[in-house]
Amino acid sequence: MADRFFRRRELTIEEQQIRSANPRKEWGAVLKPYFLLVPTFCFLIIFTYYPLARLVWLSFRKYNLLSQDQFIGLQNYRQLFFINKDFGPSVKNTFVYTAASVTLLIVLAVLFGLWMQGERKINSLAKRVIFFPHIVAGVSISMIFAWLMNSRNGLFNQLLMAWGLSPLEWLDSSDTALGSIVGINVWKGVGYDTLIVLAALGGISSEINEAAALDNTPSHRRLFCITLPMISPQIFFLLVTITISSFKVFDLVRLLTNGGPGSSTYVMVLYIYRYAFEWNRQIGYACAAGVVLLLILLVLTVIYFKLVERKVHYQ
Repeated sequence: MADRFFRRRELTIEEQQIRSANPRKEWGAVLKPYFLLVPTFCFLIIFTYYPLARLVWLSFRKYNLLSQDQFIGLQNYRQLFFINKDFGPSVKNTFVYTAASVTLLIVLAVLFGLWMQGERKINSLAKRVIFFPHIVAGVSISMIFAWLMNSRNGLFNQLLMAWGLSPLEWLDSSDTALGSIVGINVWKGVGYDTLIVLAALGGISSEINEAAALDNTPSHRRLFCITLPMISPQIFFLLVTITISSFKVFDLVRLLTNGGPGSSTYVMVLYIYRYAFEWNRQIGYACAAGVVLLLILLVLTVIYFKLVERKVHYQ
């Protein structure tokens, strides 16, 4: 033991002599990790931090891409909250859309994950089928469902009439338009969420379930007391990511309803898009709405991590 200690000490002294003789190598070893991080920092600065700072900066200015920007203080926010009456409905529709999407996606992902758990032959095919819509572009999905949900000759209404039921105005009625878009979004995203739940279920030790079976634990208690707590980190991840992606919904709404009928599907990102690129190119005002959207997501994320994460069981 003493010989090993003295050998290590001698090596350490030799290393110190080499470093003192070659200070450039020592500085190179210290700075090398930071040089490797330079591309990542440059990417974040150019594509994340600068656009974010520019967004906040333009929200206090009057700017329309054609004239010089002018500082107007909180005028854009005053117009957003107290003058224009179309911002409130967009916020309400976004919250309704997000709440419905988050609830349905998480519940269905857990149910499908439990159903496809195991080594049955049909599970391999089911995983491929359920994941396929996730890799299809949103534009293609919008075109497909625009035909399927056509009020006059769409396939869904043809099936309803064949079964003796009255047709529905899927995308042409303010009562069903937002629900139809939620259904399309759930159909598109449930496969990805199910695979995450399946991976989490596969990480549960079989010994835990075997012990519960030996104790004759009812299946519903095993679900709520063992399975769900064990996969709660993945469910929490889905909760955060689905909330953020739902608040940013744009392509389905823009291509299927364009915010209509009336303002029933008028969401926040479409609101920002219209004021920025369609209605007099009010970039400063659209940036103010973008800042509000950013703050809403920030507040929701903080609430999730402060309140919901307490119930997450990390192994």
